[in-house]
Amino acid sequence: MKSRLMMAGLVTGSVMGALVGCQNMEAVSPWVDLGNQVAKNAGYDTDSRLARAIKDTLSASTDRASTGLSQQGAFHLQLPPSAQPVANSLRQFGFGSYVDQLEAAMNRGAEQAAVEAAPVFKQAIAGMSVNDALGIIRGGDTAATEYFRGQTESALRARFQPIVEANLRKTGFYDQYKSMLAVYEKLPIANKPAMDVERHVVDSSMATLFTRIGEEEALIRKDPVARGSVLIGQVFGEG
Repeated sequence: MKSRLMMAGLVTGSVMGALVGCQNMEAVSPWVDLGNQVAKNAGYDTDSRLARAIKDTLSASTDRASTGLSQQGAFHLQLPPSAQPVANSLRQFGFGSYVDQLEAAMNRGAEQAAVEAAPVFKQAIAGMSVNDALGIIRGGDTAATEYFRGQTESALRARFQPIVEANLRKTGFYDQYKSMLAVYEKLPIANKPAMDVERHVVDSSMATLFTRIGEEEALIRKDPVARGSVLIGQVFGEG
């Protein structure tokens, strides 16, 4: 038994040494598989512990993304391009403050909505199977981002929409805007540009959020040792 543990520790140490020299997740993956197999051969069930390590790393990354975007000034949203001619006309006639107020409400709504992303991501991570977690570390460059998008997009939309609406209502002319939008959408005009500010804010917020998640994933894949290998090392190091 003692010799088996020593052998497992020796090979595991070699694996972790190789991990330190790796520069990206593509290089790390074969060593993760090798170390995992060595540990299994030594009698250790490492799949579930390795999955927990990956989950912990992803949880920290999604927390960083949502927290960063919840800070004031994190978003720089403007009215949709189709509404810019109207916004420019309002500014020309001295009503620019209304445009500024509306865009400020859009950005505050996006920031507040970003806070709601954290528990949604945590729920997705909690429901992640061992195979899901291992598939992410062995997957393509955007495997984690694609997983989160597939698992959370509808829930995020449901949480974001009322927050965005509440902030737009603070402008005092939300009802007038909705009435105008209802009339506009009934006009018999082909290929009408989108004028729905709420949808624009939700879509833009989610696009920015998943872009940030993608940036976090890129950091993990570029330098897995710094971003997550302490946890992964604990899985292999217990031998």
